[in-house]
Formats: sequence, structure tokens, C-alpha cells
Amino acid sequence: MACCTLYFHSPALMKACSMTVIVPESGVGEPPFPVCYLLHGLSDDHTSWARRTSIERYVANLPLIVVMPDGGRGFYTDAVEGPAYERHLIEDVIGFVDRTFQTIRVRRGRVIGGLSMGGFGAMKLALKFPQLFCSAVAHSAACDVRRRVERLEMAAEMRRIFGPSPAGGPNDLYALAAQIDRQCLPALRIDCGSEDSLLEENRAFHRHLEQLGIPHEYEECPGGHTWDYWDHHVQEAIAFHQRALASTASPEDEVTG
Repeated sequence: MACCTLYFHSPALMKACSMTVIVPESGVGEPPFPVCYLLHGLSDDHTSWARRTSIERYVANLPLIVVMPDGGRGFYTDAVEGPAYERHLIEDVIGFVDRTFQTIRVRRGRVIGGLSMGGFGAMKLALKFPQLFCSAVAHSAACDVRRRVERLEMAAEMRRIFGPSPAGGPNDLYALAAQIDRQCLPALRIDCGSEDSLLEENRAFHRHLEQLGIPHEYEECPGGHTWDYWDHHVQEAIAFHQRALASTASPEDEVTG
């Protein structure tokens, strides 16, 4: 397993960007490989997962590419006033990865996960683009965009991203879940620490999914909004993604490498 930093140009952001990538070593499975996109939180960058957890060790010996892109402070969203981080990930990051590596370039070969801001991003992108991802895992997710724009210390920044009234809009998890095509549901998992300040947001979104009848896993575990928590539970996420990748595999799917 090799961990490296890649540099590329993002047309969506109109700037040079970087990502951290873990690739299988020679002899670990045969390409093309599935890809796990792992998203960081608000105060982090593309290096944080690799520096603060043992993700490289956890995916050792797995035929899986792990891509950790940089999402700035943009909530993986095309801002009303600011950078287009959703388009950056969906078009530029995925496009660069598929051009650079031998990947499974269909839905059954992509999974996504993240923590906090990245947990929101993973759930949003999977619900908004279910044709691209077969599973999504959100750790300690900032689920409610309405709360983001109402918090006084972040209101101005969040309104530049989401607009003044994001409820029901294109970045509202509640609306996206209600509108998703039930024939194309990704496998979903949400977990949150019992001492996490975002716990009530996760409980509320879990109840919303239940009311909609959308299958998903939900778990509350000891811990807070900490790297110790995410280091432990990303292992469960990897196992969840592996099951989803195995269950969606089909010889009829188009595979290009």
C-alpha cells in the first residue's frame, strides 16, 4: 500500500489543487480497482485523514484505492457566492482519478464517506448523485444546513455557501432524501458519538430517513467529535463499503480501466 500526494488543475475552482491517495501495492488484487472517496471536516485538509488516523493500515491488503480530496471550507457545495466544490469533486477529482488510475468507472466501483463537514458532503453527494456511488458513510455529520446559516459565529460564511434560505434546496439532505429515486438508493450508514455536539442533528436525520422508509444503518457510539472516534469508526465504514461493493458487483456492468 502506497500513500502519495497528487497535484492537478481544477477547472471548477480555476486553480491548482492536491489530493492524498492510497493505492494498492503490486500483488494486492488485479485492476481495475474500486475507489473510496474520503472527505475531511471543516478545519482540516486533504492530508488530515492520513495524518490523524491509521487509514493506510486499515486498507492495507485491500484491492481498494482511497482518495482524500481537499474541500476547503466549502461543504462540498457549489457556493452561492464562492468556489464550486461540488463540481470540483464530481467532475474534476473523479475525472482525474479515473484518468490516472485503473479504476472501476461505474457506480458499483465508487463509495464515499467523511466526517463532520465531510459526513454532510458524503451523504449529500450520494443522495444527489446516486448513479455515481453505491454506498455512503457519514461520521458525526453536520446534517442540517438550516442550522449552519443560523449559527451567529458562522452565519455570514455559511450564507455565502448555502444562501440565506437553504431549506428544501439542492444542498438540503432532508429534501434530497425525499426526492431520491428509490430504484437507485446507495447503501447508507450514519454514526455519531454519544458526546458529540452534532448528535441531535444525526438523530433527527435518522428519524427523517425512517419516516421516508429509506433503508440505512444508524449507530450511536461512545465518544465525541474527535479523531479517536473517527479513527475507530472508519474501520467499520471500510467494512460497510466492502459489503456494498461486493453486493453490487455484476458481470453485466461496464468496466473500464
